[in-house]
Amino acid sequence: MANSVSRTEAVAPVTRAALLDQLRGIVGRRNVLATARSQRPFTRGFRYGGGPVAAVVRPGSLLEMWRVLNLAVAGGRAVILQAANTGLTGGSTPWGDDYDREIVLINVMRLAGIHLLQDGAQVVCLPGATLDSLEKRLRPLGREPHSVIGSSCIGASVLGGVCNNSGGALIHRGPAYTQLSLYAEVRADGSVALVNHLGLDLGDTPEEILSRLERGDLPRPAPTDAWASDRDYADHVREIEADSPARFNADPRRLHEAAGCAGKLAVFAVRLDSFPAERETAVFYIGSNDPAELTGIRRHILSRFANLPIAGEYIHREAFDVAATYGKDTFLFIRRLGTDRMPALFAAKARIDGLTERLGLGTTISDRVAQRIAALAPQHLPARMIAFRDRYEHHLLLKMGGAGIAEARDHLAGIFPSASGDMFECTPDEGRAAFLHRFAVAGAAVRYRAIHAAEVADIVALDIALRRNDRDWVETLPADLDAKLVKKLYYGHFFCHVFHQDYVVRKGHDCLAVEHEMWRLLDRRGAEYPAEHNVGHLYKAKPGLSAFYRQIDPTNSLNPGIGQTSKRAHWH
Repeated sequence: MANSVSRTEAVAPVTRAALLDQLRGIVGRRNVLATARSQRPFTRGFRYGGGPVAAVVRPGSLLEMWRVLNLAVAGGRAVILQAANTGLTGGSTPWGDDYDREIVLINVMRLAGIHLLQDGAQVVCLPGATLDSLEKRLRPLGREPHSVIGSSCIGASVLGGVCNNSGGALIHRGPAYTQLSLYAEVRADGSVALVNHLGLDLGDTPEEILSRLERGDLPRPAPTDAWASDRDYADHVREIEADSPARFNADPRRLHEAAGCAGKLAVFAVRLDSFPAERETAVFYIGSNDPAELTGIRRHILSRFANLPIAGEYIHREAFDVAATYGKDTFLFIRRLGTDRMPALFAAKARIDGLTERLGLGTTISDRVAQRIAALAPQHLPARMIAFRDRYEHHLLLKMGGAGIAEARDHLAGIFPSASGDMFECTPDEGRAAFLHRFAVAGAAVRYRAIHAAEVADIVALDIALRRNDRDWVETLPADLDAKLVKKLYYGHFFCHVFHQDYVVRKGHDCLAVEHEMWRLLDRRGAEYPAEHNVGHLYKAKPGLSAFYRQIDPTNSLNPGIGQTSKRAHWH
């Protein structure tokens, strides 16, 4: 059945001791974590967030996940669904201790199945499937997932991307999106319903549906008009005169059931498109001291080129410098060992940080050791990139594929060298280095904070979406606000007009006040935020997004408090 619904009714709440016993009966004693020490890797956010829970539960099958969810809800607990815990805004952990109910945190990373449909043209991913594992599965088929570098390198899950409408660096693919999913919802009467909108006839009961899905016993997909990706984004991003952003998390165009649900539904599977991998690519490295020059390139390519770029990443000189020093170990690790081992590296770092924290040594020792080792390595960036850093404030990495290579080569040759800028076509090694360096920027501010804890209060990290018709994209801060900052890191997805802005706040200043000042400036510019990391607990959900959360979770049982909404049952 393409639209089957199965329900489990609510029952009376139980004590914590009884709840833990029942959970152990479902998933086994080893997979119910009830002590603060054992729970730490799951209750402490990747960058922000944390708080107590009654239990961390690690189901080993979809049917176990279904039963745990039902037991927790029937027992009067709130539930947080968590995958890789790589969120940047604190949205996959508790946030403080002021909830009105105990929390059961369900970590789904043991549920890592990936099933191919139509020879890999589409995939069905289970809750714990990672972007990294999906990329490996598709690579022999000459295909790629929605995102191929970025979140994939830190072990992020496929479902996490969909549930947060995450963006990505690939211009023509837009935000992670699907209308085809299998999920459970908690209804207004407290009952839990399993809803099959995968477009696959898997049976009538939760037991049959979930068991068949897990073992990959999938029927031929029925004809459907439902989307498994954002099909119109390539045209949408080209509308350079539009007075609205190309993509942002609260965009009502892309809030649909699992897509954008931010954990307000318990998602068991998503069905997604994959994409042909480009066989021939080229990277053009552009430097300029005139932002208008880059604006002209963006507008011309989006409006005139027959072929959209694969990616177009912006780096400001200050971000370049911080990443060159504080992202060097990340760069070298990926360069020598590949992205495949990055998730294991982050997991090992989390374990070390947990140990040093318990020993009273803080959580920065691993960063300090890595920083000292990296400093011993020779210069890791190509000479031409360093020369451009010295000459130019603004850097644009333009990656083209197929026929787009000649298009870009001819157009850029007619622009450069100019009075304010220049470009060079990268060798394959330089192209890889340029994009690795851009990736390393993302963690550089966090490393800087760890190394300079005596001078730094914290980081205010914003990801914003400017309007597609904005020409004035360079931020100028008021002098009094600028004086509160040690570093300003600007980087992002230039053609989508999505920018990441990391502000390292000087010791002695209130980071929350700084962030609110930034929001007021962004509001005056007509920007939307967050653009692709979702609200988590750092941002206030705007009315439309908050209404969507209330619609899909009327009892506020799942991930309560997200977007600074109410943490209380029934939204009281």
